[in-house]
Amino acid sequence: MTLRRTFIAAAALLLAALPARPSVTPAAASANDSIPTGTSKPAPMGEVYRLKLYHLHTGEHIDVIYRIGNEYVPAAVAQLDHFLRDHRTNDVKDYDVKEFDLLHDLLAKVHDPNGEIDIVCGYRTPWSNNFLRTHGGGVAQHSQHMEAKAIDIRVPGVPTTELRDAALSMARGGVGYYPVSNFVHVDVGPVRHWSYE
Repeated sequence: MTLRRTFIAAAALLLAALPARPSVTPAAASANDSIPTGTSKPAPMGEVYRLKLYHLHTGEHIDVIYRIGNEYVPAAVAQLDHFLRDHRTNDVKDYDVKEFDLLHDLLAKVHDPNGEIDIVCGYRTPWSNNFLRTHGGGVAQHSQHMEAKAIDIRVPGVPTTELRDAALSMARGGVGYYPVSNFVHVDVGPVRHWSYE
């Protein structure tokens, strides 16, 4: 056997001995983004928590699995934190993950579990919050937005009154109804509600 044939035969044996690379779906890729290369971790089992969001101010879309069963996916949560950044300053803050669960469960409550949520406002720096307070109304001085515990939303095809009522029935935090601006504020702070005309 020539040297070349010996080399090809050895390479073929080596390749045959290597384990096959598993196929990775986009969902699995999101769920395993935080696993270092060269290690393996079994995929957690359980309900898949997915959010599809559209940011009205940045024009960005995100479709991400942020939780599987009881385990949050750190890379996906970081993507959501960045997506919900203060669009005026680009500052990012770590969101309370209960807010993401609230959005997920709210979509199920309005019978649109695969729907996309329009984001009117996510995280706000104190500067942005003060800017909005001095240039409009309906903005709390100590807003939950500054704590990354609140999001103002719409769900296309779902009336904001229905969205508000669903959020109120869940009793998982604050619910503000803004009929003129056509959005609902949902947060994971103390349970309370208000309306701003």
